[in-house]
Amino acid sequence: MTKKALITGITGQDGAYLAKFLVEKGYKIFGTHRKTHPPNLWRLDELGITDKVTLRELDLQSDRTCTKLLQEVKSEEVYNLAAQSYISVSFEQPVATGEITGIGVARLLEAVRAVDPDIRFFQASSNEMFGLVQEVPQSENTPFHPRSPYATAKLYGHWMTVNYREVYNTFACAGILFNHESPLRGLEFVTRKITFNAAKIKDGLQDKLLLGNLNARMDWGYAPEYVEAMWLMLNTPQADDFVIATGKAYSVRQFVEVAFRVLDVEIVWEGQGVQERGIDRKNGKVLVEIDPRFFRPADANLLIGDPSKAQRELAWKARTSLEELVEIMVKEDLRRIRSGSIEV
Repeated sequence: MTKKALITGITGQDGAYLAKFLVEKGYKIFGTHRKTHPPNLWRLDELGITDKVTLRELDLQSDRTCTKLLQEVKSEEVYNLAAQSYISVSFEQPVATGEITGIGVARLLEAVRAVDPDIRFFQASSNEMFGLVQEVPQSENTPFHPRSPYATAKLYGHWMTVNYREVYNTFACAGILFNHESPLRGLEFVTRKITFNAAKIKDGLQDKLLLGNLNARMDWGYAPEYVEAMWLMLNTPQADDFVIATGKAYSVRQFVEVAFRVLDVEIVWEGQGVQERGIDRKNGKVLVEIDPRFFRPADANLLIGDPSKAQRELAWKARTSLEELVEIMVKEDLRRIRSGSIEV
C-alpha cells in the first residue's frame, strides 16, 4: 500500500528536497502553500517533481483549515516545514511570526490529535532557539535562550511538539536543524547571497558584494542530507528530538573566501569593523564591503551542533564538507546566470 505524506511549506528549499526524497521512496505527496499567495514552484520544477505533488492551500492561522486538510489527505506522516522563516522580518513582524511559526504548530498538532492520533508528526525546529548559547557545542539537552521573535516562535512550536508527545502520546518528533544550504536557498539568505553575487562579480555583472557581520560563525550542512534525517525520525521505533548538524562551524568570512576561490579569485582582507574590505589579491579590486544595514539587532552566539545522538540512534551523519557545499552552490549559480535562468 502506498504511503502518503503531507509536507507543509513544500515550495521552500527543505520542502522541495523532502518531496523528491519521498517520491523516490514511493510515497504519494501532498504539499501546502499559503492561501494568500500563489505557489512559487521553481524549486519543484528544478527537481523535476512538480507533476508528482498534489498541492493544497493551508492557512496556519485557522484551526478549521488544518483539520479539514488532514481529513482530506489522510496521510500517515506530516512534516511541518512551513514558517515565517526570515529572522530580520521577524523583528519587524513579531506577532505574525508568532502566529504562523509558533501557534501554527499547535494548530497542526491538535488537528493530528482530532483526525488521526496515529499520524506521525515532524516539526522543523531551529538552532536559533539556542541563541545566547549556554554551552558549545549544543546538544538536545542544552538550555534554550532565543534572541529573535523567529527563534522564540520556533521554541513555542518545539515545546508544543514535546508536550503532545508526552501528554497525548502523539508520535511527534522535533529536528533541531542547524543551518543547511543548497542551490535552492532563497537569495535573502546570506549563503545564497554570497554564491549568487560572487558569480555575478566573476562574470562582470556586478562590482561588489555587501555583507553584514563577517565574524558570525555557523554550522552549515547540505540540505538534501537534512531532509533524509527528517524521514529517519518518523521511521524509527520511538519518537524523540534530535540535533541535526555537522558539528563544525565556519565564519561568513570563510564562506566568502571559499566561494571566490571556486571562481579562481583569492580574497585578502584589509581594515577593521565596518571599514573592512575584501580585495582581489591579483588586481587589488575591492569585491566585498561591509554594510551596517545588514547587521541583526541581536546576533546569536556561536552555534555548533552536537549530532552524536542522531549518529548513534538514526545512523545519520552529515557527509558534505563546507568546501563541497559552496562549490555546488557557486557552480549552479554560475550556470543559472550564464543560461539566463536566475531563480530566487
